[in-house]
Amino acid sequence: MRAKNWSENQQLQILSMENSEKTEVVLLACGSFNPITNMHLRLFELAKDYMNGTGKYKVIKGIISPVGDAYKKKGLISACHRVIMAELATKNSKWIEVDTWESLQKEWTETAKVLRHHQEKLEASICDTQQNSPVLEKPGRKRKWAEQKQDFSEKKSLEQTKTKGVPKVKLLCGADFLESFGVPNLWKSEDITKILGDHGLICITRAGNDAQKFIYESDVLWKHQNNIHLVNEWITNDISSTKIRRALRRGQSIRYLVPDLVQEYIEKHNLYSSESEERNVGVVLAPLQRNTTEVKA
Repeated sequence: MRAKNWSENQQLQILSMENSEKTEVVLLACGSFNPITNMHLRLFELAKDYMNGTGKYKVIKGIISPVGDAYKKKGLISACHRVIMAELATKNSKWIEVDTWESLQKEWTETAKVLRHHQEKLEASICDTQQNSPVLEKPGRKRKWAEQKQDFSEKKSLEQTKTKGVPKVKLLCGADFLESFGVPNLWKSEDITKILGDHGLICITRAGNDAQKFIYESDVLWKHQNNIHLVNEWITNDISSTKIRRALRRGQSIRYLVPDLVQEYIEKHNLYSSESEERNVGVVLAPLQRNTTEVKA
């Protein structure tokens, strides 16, 4: 009986050590989600399986961050509707949530800043948890010693917060997002460096995309290739928001392409039509406008 208990305790200790050595990861997906589709949700599941399967990482949360209206993309409907649809799509998920911070910004916010926002938010929450942890004071010990120990622990935890115990926020995307890094003036080179160097990228490749070749042909991507995780999507799925909107404009069914609650919401509010697709027509995309202006300046 003792041998059995010792064996179980040993297994628990080994399991605990394995988990402590793994880097906790939060998956962040930025985009229009216009509308959110089943494929968007599949990206999270594929990325989670891959990262956990490496044995080096443990995915603890997924975040969907819809872009704000100031992005000015053609056919982009109100962020309010896009956020609600994303919330409906993740209603039954135990680990994927929707964050509204980016969608509420008055101006378009660079993806690098969105990543930094969520990383700093995690660091702040870890700091609060550590600082609010009670210090157990044994009877007979001097209170002054306990207070000094707590002060030292707080200072030490603040110094170590950014390097130990804080999950890493990594950007989740599809191959088309990765290839957009090559579009002139769409991205600042320093932002690409921050995204790849400070956070990392998990890219789900679609059929017909040669992401590895694209990385090879880009000096900046090649430099940070060890922080780019390419995940093959063996069960091919070509669902896209563009095709969903096209089907809706033509009065065709989108059932089983988007979550049922999302379909019901779209139909209830008649969100996508030929008129909505003309929104922002002739308007320069926010990042192109900003980056082009800065280049000229």
